[in-house]
Amino acid sequence: MKDIDDTKRPLLDHLIELRKRLIWSITALAVAFFICFYFVRPIYTFLLQPLVRVGQGKLIYTDFFEAFFVEVKIALWAALMVSFPIIAIQLWRFIAQGLYAKEKRAFLPFLVMTPFFFLGGAAFAYYLAMPTALKFLLSYQGNIGGVQEEALPSVGNYLGICEKFLFGFGVAFLTPVLLMVLERAGVLTVQQLAKSRRYAVVAAGAAAAILTPPDAVSMLLLLIPLYGLYEFAILAIRITHWRRRRRQARNPFEGTPDKESPETPPGGGRVGGSGLF
Repeated sequence: MKDIDDTKRPLLDHLIELRKRLIWSITALAVAFFICFYFVRPIYTFLLQPLVRVGQGKLIYTDFFEAFFVEVKIALWAALMVSFPIIAIQLWRFIAQGLYAKEKRAFLPFLVMTPFFFLGGAAFAYYLAMPTALKFLLSYQGNIGGVQEEALPSVGNYLGICEKFLFGFGVAFLTPVLLMVLERAGVLTVQQLAKSRRYAVVAAGAAAAILTPPDAVSMLLLLIPLYGLYEFAILAIRITHWRRRRRQARNPFEGTPDKESPETPPGGGRVGGSGLF
């Protein structure tokens, strides 16, 4: 097997590899965008269901181009979600060149878990948080002092609410993945996480204030599960440590470092590739 010095690649090779991965990612995003734009009305209908379920059957737009640009934004957001697996694969193929085989085995599961946790957060927002918050916000309609108060949200305003809820909850639900990666990298320890619960509550409140619309109901709907995910991360790390100790007790030589260099894939062979995967 080659030594590390013999397998180093020039900077130009890394730039060429980066260009290949960017081309694949942009191409996947562009293809997904045109497909999603073709099906933008069904996607838009899906996004409108939380509003329909709370009894609001009307949206307006006051700018001639507003409705068109709303559909473009919806298609772009949908394309990002559809093409994310391919983009993540390209990112992993580029980063993995500098990792040892043991490091690849350690961090690959976190990359795989990321879309599932994000979709879990978005689903929580769509099916629970958005209907609850919309019902609360629309409850201010009615006759107040002889004046009829009626909500007339615009299509752009509603899309902004959808973006805040779906993206905010999706990112917030990545908290366990982030904490487990930091613990695996040695930046944090499970003991530090356990002692920092009071700071975690404050951080969760700050994140909820930033990632959700400015009302107390929306903030609470994110703060409570966000802190629950913090506790879940601590529990998951402790279970991981317990399983690792059991494996090492059965096989004391399992912790032996890998001999492969960061530049050499497991079993040797070329580092980069011109294909999609």
